[in-house]
Amino acid sequence: MRLALPLLATVMGPVAVLFSASDAPKLAFPLACEIGRTCEVQNYMDRDPGPGVLDYHCGHRTYQGHNGVDIRVLDLAQQRAGTDVLAAAAGRVARLRDGVPDISIRTPGAPSVVGQECGNGVVIDHGRGWETQYCHLARGSVRVKIGDMVSPGQPIGRVGLSGDTEFPHLHLTVRYGGQVVDPFAPRSVAAPACSAQPGLWTAGAMRQLAYKRGVVLNTGFGTALSAMEAVEGHAVPAPDAASPAIVAYVRMIGLEAGDVVEVALRAPDGKVLADSRQSPLDHDKAQWLSQARAKRPPEGWAHGVYTAEVQVRRAGTVALSRRWQLTL
Repeated sequence: MRLALPLLATVMGPVAVLFSASDAPKLAFPLACEIGRTCEVQNYMDRDPGPGVLDYHCGHRTYQGHNGVDIRVLDLAQQRAGTDVLAAAAGRVARLRDGVPDISIRTPGAPSVVGQECGNGVVIDHGRGWETQYCHLARGSVRVKIGDMVSPGQPIGRVGLSGDTEFPHLHLTVRYGGQVVDPFAPRSVAAPACSAQPGLWTAGAMRQLAYKRGVVLNTGFGTALSAMEAVEGHAVPAPDAASPAIVAYVRMIGLEAGDVVEVALRAPDGKVLADSRQSPLDHDKAQWLSQARAKRPPEGWAHGVYTAEVQVRRAGTVALSRRWQLTL
């Protein structure tokens, strides 16, 4: 059944929402994945009432008018393998939509999503004015019907690429009395009020969702400099002993203005083959791809383990780092 879901509409800023703590549902983690290993938070709710952006932690891991939390899988290969979307709390399925194709809005010739910004989705009514909305599900993956009663953690669909999106993820919106609520800070209504307060998440979900000021999303090796789309599509060919070059790549999300990104590639004997150090970022970056390229030497590639490392320096200290390896 194809029913209209509330759009992923622009929110002009947080609103005052009054509720009893005993009436609010406790929200379980809504995906069958593990933060830091198979998924990451891409965006939080925008709490700034004006043209700026501000997440609940007084950071900028959001965008203008964003009315929920985006939890992404690492790439399209993982999305195709299937990641279940889970009901965050017990309730009744109130509305749903299926049948919207899985295609990035950046794909040439992609169909219009006007009126279907949520893509394939489910709305669950938790009673007492509370509901959760799950967007961008994979076409044909919705497992529930209107009127079904669901339990916390019950699969209701799978992560997809439907609706107004460029990457596979779940967009979760929480509402009370029809008003959007930030599940991380439901009572904080005045930006930049970022004082700690109880959220709506269970303790287990909150451990998964601990705030991060930047994340290393993907690492790997290729034979040439890669585009972001190739990394997202898990379509970077791996080097071998005959490759004309080895390129170490890393994709990161949530970087901040002023961050300095350095990627180094080392031979099996520890010699630095390539070192890419970029100028300080001129503004916050929702996602960022850095690469270091080494050409094959005249004698060919030495056999052994090649090591790449990324370091993100912020205010003079290392804020993010990771190493990865290739064996030839």
